[in-house]
Amino acid sequence: MSKRLGKGLQAIFGDDAASIIDDIEKGIETSVNYKHKELNVNDIIANPYQPRREFDLTALNELKESILQHGVITPVLVRQSSIKGYELIAGERRLRASKLAERETIPAIIVDFNDDQMMEVSLIENIQREDLNVIEEAKAYQQMIDRFGYTQEKLAAKMNKSRSYITNLTRLLKLPQEVLQMVIDNKLTTGHVRPLITLDSEEEMIKLAKIAVRDNLSVRQVEQLTKNKPKEKIVIKKQPRKEFLYPIELLEKKFQTKVNIDKNNITIHFSDTDDLNRILELMEVLEDM
Repeated sequence: MSKRLGKGLQAIFGDDAASIIDDIEKGIETSVNYKHKELNVNDIIANPYQPRREFDLTALNELKESILQHGVITPVLVRQSSIKGYELIAGERRLRASKLAERETIPAIIVDFNDDQMMEVSLIENIQREDLNVIEEAKAYQQMIDRFGYTQEKLAAKMNKSRSYITNLTRLLKLPQEVLQMVIDNKLTTGHVRPLITLDSEEEMIKLAKIAVRDNLSVRQVEQLTKNKPKEKIVIKKQPRKEFLYPIELLEKKFQTKVNIDKNNITIHFSDTDDLNRILELMEVLEDM
């Protein structure tokens, strides 16, 4: 077990953090100090570790109607902000739907979590209870691996998934953001884009993904396309010099992303702001907030 993991939920909850969260929300006595309180919805600020980026408006409106009829059944989980009000840990859909229902207050459970515990609860709660898209889920798993030192085997057991499921999902994050967005937008499935990981360059991955969307290709056709290459001309990046191959391998293993070395330049690729922050943390240059 890494020291970094010891700073998270496992240090206080053991292996079954999700069950403890359930107990807290149900009011069952646990080892965690918490209190119930009705909070003003405007006093709760967003969770910076929220893995969900896409919120389905139809589903939110359905939840809003349920709240109008029955109220908020399960309290949101928050912690006291060091600046003002409260920071949301879990329950963003409930908070958003409550605002749509024009509720002034929402039932909340206030816990004393540090940043690592807050992040891990948020990731677990969203992965297990919310309908994340596959890219959000993959990023959540990768965050847990990077931040808390989980191995893929340990994470698979914790989330009740197979190791191959975790491996295949996190490997998708090697794809360019443009391709990942096609999956988020349901233009392509994970089956379509998984073969693209084997290609030589991001330009080629994007090119083939666009062809798959344009021609409405099946997964099997995309697999064949990656093997046979399309008739359209594709720009291929030149291979790095032989002496750079090992340093590139070391850097890509450390940062879990694509790395290029060309002459006197090292280029580390990232998909979005969250991914950039992850890399900066690994480089130990990101200051604690």
